[in-house]
Amino acid sequence: MDALRRYRTVVSDSALWADFPFRAGDVVISPPAKCGTTWMQMMCALLIFDTAEFDRPLTEISPWLDAVTYDTAEQLAVLESQRHRRFIKTHTPLDGLPFREDVTYLCVGRDPRDAMLSFENALSNLHPDAVPPGGPAAPPPPDPLDRFWLWADADLSTNGESFGVTLANLVNHVRTFWDRRDEPQVALFHYADLKADLPGQLRRLAKVLSIEVSEQRVEELATAATFEGMRGRADLLAPGVDHELWRSNADFFRSGTSGQWRRLLDPAALDRYDRRVAELAPPDLVEWLHRG
Repeated sequence: MDALRRYRTVVSDSALWADFPFRAGDVVISPPAKCGTTWMQMMCALLIFDTAEFDRPLTEISPWLDAVTYDTAEQLAVLESQRHRRFIKTHTPLDGLPFREDVTYLCVGRDPRDAMLSFENALSNLHPDAVPPGGPAAPPPPDPLDRFWLWADADLSTNGESFGVTLANLVNHVRTFWDRRDEPQVALFHYADLKADLPGQLRRLAKVLSIEVSEQRVEELATAATFEGMRGRADLLAPGVDHELWRSNADFFRSGTSGQWRRLLDPAALDRYDRRVAELAPPDLVEWLHRG
């Protein structure tokens, strides 16, 4: 078996997956940052519990196992105590995760340009004292286009010195799933599809997880997973509510809109971006990422 690649950021370390005691049926939710992680956690919760009413925050039901901002022993104890089907959050790519045939691995891809702007919005909503020690010290450039190129041109970051949110990181992450998307334990979703047909994608997820659910029930559950529905329950559903991570929990579910990058990138900038992303992924993956 190939050795696992180690991925480190200022908030996570994939080495924390080492020797994790999986159970048959576990679900690992592994999108890149700002690509629909909480959305997919909510969809899994709705199907597994067959209800939108939870007795505790979603971040406690579906822990971020390899986050260094949490006590790992406590996270493991929470997962050990769970008797329902477990669904576990991570931002570690597939080649950094232990792979088992009785575990399901889920990823959500998104237009990288939208993900970048969404991350900027999240940073502006972050409590200043929530940035862990060792986090990025230099202030970002004031010009949004300069910040975009800083993100787009950066190399793959795995050494724990940044948030690991770069174009190279996002494309590499999705590619680890793309290359194994035909395996039965691996399912790759697209953010645009979740926006366009949430009930249809919830039905698809139910099939992936081998959960039987009626058409009528899918429609009912899907209403709880809309951005409007989640924003209205942000104090229960936003990540990190137990750590008071955000200035506003509701603003975490800001809009989920796509295409805002069009106001930032002119034709020359788009051409430069296209050349950069072509360096990072094959044409079929580039086309898939940027659809919708």
